[in-house]
Amino acid sequence: MSTQTKARRITANDIRARKGGKPIVALTSYHAHTARIIDPLVDFILVGDSLGMVMHGYETTIPVTVDMMILQGRAVMRGARQSLVVVDLPFGSYEENPEQAFRTAVRVMKETGCGAVKLEGGARMAGTVGFLVERGIPIMGHVGLTPQSFNTIGGFKVQGRDPAAAGSIVVDAEAVADAGAFAVVVEAVVEPLARDITDTIGVPTIGIGASPACDGQILVLEDMLGLSDWTPKFVRKFGNLSGQIEGAVRDYAEAVRAGDFPSMDHVYKPKS
Repeated sequence: MSTQTKARRITANDIRARKGGKPIVALTSYHAHTARIIDPLVDFILVGDSLGMVMHGYETTIPVTVDMMILQGRAVMRGARQSLVVVDLPFGSYEENPEQAFRTAVRVMKETGCGAVKLEGGARMAGTVGFLVERGIPIMGHVGLTPQSFNTIGGFKVQGRDPAAAGSIVVDAEAVADAGAFAVVVEAVVEPLARDITDTIGVPTIGIGASPACDGQILVLEDMLGLSDWTPKFVRKFGNLSGQIEGAVRDYAEAVRAGDFPSMDHVYKPKS
């Protein structure tokens, strides 16, 4: 009689312990089926508010709601069995005060079953990060380019090019890490700054467009697979699924028009 051993799910503490060790691998996912495919291959899956752009066609992440994040978070949790699942807190759901952030984070964790949540912002959010961590909520930080601040930063631009801006981002990362975040996403910064942040803070840095200088890397799955209409310049495409899907649909359409389509006669036999 054979028995199957269930793999232990990776936790926020496991990710924290990877500082300076084997590079951390992460991808986004918004569906059960993609989560199921990538789950054995990554350390954590981020249910990013990028779903607003990738799934719903919004120009930014601003319109994304808590309900949208919970719906897709549930789907990912049904597909993932061993990766840590982290769910983004969307714009407007946590910035007002720590109490608002706590209520949102608790709802997201209870209704999805995820293992951690992520919020954007550096020093200004450090008090909220500490408030949540003290109450048992694992927090992943996010500094550098923060997409929820699209309207104030003037678009999706590389951050930290001048010394003053770079110094501010280092301070942001330190503040979030010192407040108790188990890891910090560093987005769209120049390599020297990414290296400085990684060397400075005591928790893993997860780069997205921030060079190999970080402790780990994350990309939007659809960008990496070549499914998105537009991708940032820093994205390396490891596939061209858009072209493959287009080719398959073209073949299907031609088969339908030619009447060359499988019949169910061989599996369905009507009663005599």
